[in-house]
Amino acid sequence: MNLIQQLINKKVNNITVPELLKYCHQYDISITNQQAAQVVSVIRQKAVNIYHLPERMELLHKISLISNPETAKKVDGLLQKLL
Repeated sequence: MNLIQQLINKKVNNITVPELLKYCHQYDISITNQQAAQVVSVIRQKAVNIYHLPERMELLHKISLISNPETAKKVDGLLQKLL
């Protein structure tokens, strides 16, 4: 993993609700405050390498379980833009 990937992973794993909302707005992804809080709580449970597909898919699955599949799709769209 190169330095840029490490920095992005660190940012993703330490993201706050306001930061997530900012990035979603920046990339024109609609998400509510409640959805953002749910996503952040899942992300903080375990460090994830978003460049490793199985880890990213596990994260998205957890997000879909505690929020809904649509929120997971939105988060996946955001992560795809960060890759």
